[in-house]
Amino acid sequence: MILDLVPGDALELAGVFFAALSGGLAAVRKRFDLVGVLVLAWAAGLGGGLLRDVLIGAIPPVGISDWRLVAAAVLAGAVTFFWHPRLERLRRSIIVLDAGALALFVLSGTMKGLEYGVGPLAAVFVGVLTGVGGGILRDLLTNEAPLLFQDKQLYAIPALAGAALTAALAGLGALGPLSQAGVLALVLGFRLLSLRLGWAAPGPWEGRTGRRGSGRM
Repeated sequence: MILDLVPGDALELAGVFFAALSGGLAAVRKRFDLVGVLVLAWAAGLGGGLLRDVLIGAIPPVGISDWRLVAAAVLAGAVTFFWHPRLERLRRSIIVLDAGALALFVLSGTMKGLEYGVGPLAAVFVGVLTGVGGGILRDLLTNEAPLLFQDKQLYAIPALAGAALTAALAGLGALGPLSQAGVLALVLGFRLLSLRLGWAAPGPWEGRTGRRGSGRM
């Protein structure tokens, strides 16, 4: 379980709920109907875990089999549908909560991959996918280029750092409650600090474009 200090199920439910809020808000901005809002909330909250479980062979995926997680995503969608003006005013708070959900999903996804014996490298990949997969599905379903790639935000990089640290600690036999809390703090802090300071992933390298005659065959 994640963090013996706090029940793992409660943390996972909270992560799904707050991630699903972002999906619900994206659907409201696109003027989707109630069904569309609920579906997009489910995709954002549980899409990453669904992809993870399919890849590691955890069938049926918790995104369609655990009624508590599905209920948390649906509840977030309903809250967004009826109270979205208030949520828009709490945008900063939701960004913080979304960063917390990213940290939780990365940790839980990497640990689940390790529990299923996929190996450290594959566990890192599924940990990152668990963290960012829901956001990618959300953007694709709203016909938007995924923000993960479009805005050069440091989203996948904090996820990769957290997943790699989790796998390394597990390999050393040091993945206890305190080290798990450290992983959560790393991903959360990295994500929020990058937003605060405007850090961005580098764009395409232009090279020496100013040199004349470089295009000669």
